Amino acid sequence: MRAESSRARFVLENPLRFVRTTIAGFRANQGLLLAGAVAYYTLLSILPMLALILIVLSQLTDLQLLLDTTRDYLDLITPGHAADLTAQVAAFLHDWKLVGVVGILMLVLFSSLAFTTLENAMSVIFFHRVAIHRRHFLISAIIPYCYILCLALGMFLVSTVSGVLATLHERTFIIMGHAWTLGGHSAPIVYGLGVTGEILLLSSLYLVMPIGRLAVHHALIGGVTATVLWELTRHFLVWYFSTLSIVNIVYGTFATAIIVLLSLETAAFILLFGAQVISEYERIGGRHASRGGLHT
Repeated sequence: MRAESSRARFVLENPLRFVRTTIAGFRANQGLLLAGAVAYYTLLSILPMLALILIVLSQLTDLQLLLDTTRDYLDLITPGHAADLTAQVAAFLHDWKLVGVVGILMLVLFSSLAFTTLENAMSVIFFHRVAIHRRHFLISAIIPYCYILCLALGMFLVSTVSGVLATLHERTFIIMGHAWTLGGHSAPIVYGLGVTGEILLLSSLYLVMPIGRLAVHHALIGGVTATVLWELTRHFLVWYFSTLSIVNIVYGTFATAIIVLLSLETAAFILLFGAQVISEYERIGGRHASRGGLHT
């Protein structure tokens, strides 16, 4: 508790120094290259992961409802191109039984690449923890599939809630003598659930991916901050790609893949920079504060 208050006081008294050191540390850790690697492997993983999740969930609930939920999820991370990606997933699901056992195994393998790459990137940023602790390789192998399971449960929950809201959409409720309907409130409710899931996912990444223990409130602060930054950024990206960008002219048929990759890299940059902030904060006054760390 004493160390915590000392760190907080240092940041409040030296905010510019903390920001400069964080940026210097991010550059020293090759943050842009790490974000590019995470984005590339996320691009490889996202469709296989969604296909794998929807194959399982389609046995439990309506496929079209799942696809609608998937589109809403994808709109949070690939603004402006969620419909294209969802259509590709839907096309695959139409003939998924033809891929066979080997194809399913490939889906399982590729779906975990993004989380594995992110864990490696986090180990670079939290190098002071890696020097002290080591994570068993089996735990590293299991973590991606735990996240995939959590995403599947989240999608199932949101799709179920969406179905319930659609059923209640036209119903009238009498509350304290006043008639009330969902009307146009269902979309904001689903969006709110998506953002809440985004906060929880990002917070869990800060909590689980780095080796060692992180205070839950630190992870939540990082998750909320990263979510707010990403929500602002993705709305800017939608506006930019729809008004000023010449990506469609330059890349033609490759434009969608390029735009999705740029969106993913921006998201990865925000996520990893948030991790760098936490890393620098942890190292204030610590004896492992090297490579641009802070000293009180």
